[in-house]
Amino acid sequence: MNSNSQPIKLFLIVAFSCTSLLANLTPVLAKPTPNRSNAQTILAQAKTFNQPPIPSGSPPGGRVRGGAKRGELAACPLTKIDLTALVPFTQEANSVINVWGQTTIEHPSWFFYVPYTKDSPYTVEFVLQDGEANEVYKKAIALSDKPGVIRVSLPSNASGLAVDKQYRWFFTINCDKQKNSPPSFVEGVIKRVNLSQPISKEIETAEPIKRYAIYAQNGIWYEALTTLAELRQKNPQDAALKAEWRNLLGSIRLDDVAGEPILPETP
Repeated sequence: MNSNSQPIKLFLIVAFSCTSLLANLTPVLAKPTPNRSNAQTILAQAKTFNQPPIPSGSPPGGRVRGGAKRGELAACPLTKIDLTALVPFTQEANSVINVWGQTTIEHPSWFFYVPYTKDSPYTVEFVLQDGEANEVYKKAIALSDKPGVIRVSLPSNASGLAVDKQYRWFFTINCDKQKNSPPSFVEGVIKRVNLSQPISKEIETAEPIKRYAIYAQNGIWYEALTTLAELRQKNPQDAALKAEWRNLLGSIRLDDVAGEPILPETP
């Protein structure tokens, strides 16, 4: 009887120890990654971009797609997807398109889908003008080695955007060296605005995914797009971010460029 009790006691001690260890580990193993869980919740709540109404005064007009208009002789070869500005636009009853968006910062970034590569001998240029058509910034753009979405940023040493002022931007691809044919181009208007103090405070302390949601919900296109693009570039395999990118571009009817790669920014 005594000889058999020793193995039984040892077995009970080992079994109790293993059970205690598993009990201590279970909450750790079951606990979801906070950042991942929060990101999914925030993205689920973000819905789509809330586009504010067009500013009062003269409508901005603009052009969200490149390519030739009716009656134009196109110099740039046809591509599956035209040169496209990743900016909200509205089409009025008279077929007039208004391309415009808001920013809250002095030196924002623009994003464009460019279908041509550095193998093409084309000249590419970005120009920013103030409300009186004075040139604020001009930059020659180097094409990448593959088609995709590129970022153009207003550098810190350039004149910053003033609050409540509208600026017009142009992104032009000239495929004709002699310039006898019109270039492929997109253009639109950007306006810098201030958010309310409570929202600004919330943005200051929010994690990037939350900042994206706040910007999107408050109609701040440029920071919403830039924040989400940066998150995607840091987490290229994140399915939730890919889906939200499609959701954001789909909300402004640019679904066709949502699957195109985001290319590194060129200096």
